[in-house]
Amino acid sequence: MLAQLDVIVCMRPDLSQVVSMISRHMHDPDKNHWEAVKWILRYIKGTVDVGLVFEKDIMGKQECIGYVDSDYAGDLDMHRSTTGYVFTLSYAPVSWHFILQSTIILSTTEAEYMAMTDTMKETI
Repeated sequence: MLAQLDVIVCMRPDLSQVVSMISRHMHDPDKNHWEAVKWILRYIKGTVDVGLVFEKDIMGKQECIGYVDSDYAGDLDMHRSTTGYVFTLSYAPVSWHFILQSTIILSTTEAEYMAMTDTMKETI
């Protein structure tokens, strides 16, 4: 199962967050979780022909750009904040990460600071 999740995270960044959230409830799913799984399967069926395209910009450059964001206590089960970042090269994602922060954060500023710290580690 772990290898299958690694493939999803590496090949389908659009699914990594939702699969992560659903997999937390595998031991005791309820009707809402099953509805989410059906939504994921319908989404996959509708996007099988979608892929990454690498292209140069008008000036012929291939720039690497990073984006980062976090939420404040967005996980309702554990009250933890989430960090997410993505790096793009030629407008296509090449590195991304989405994870619950390891500690319980006390403010939105602290959540953003933790997210920026994780992202800068990846940048370096």
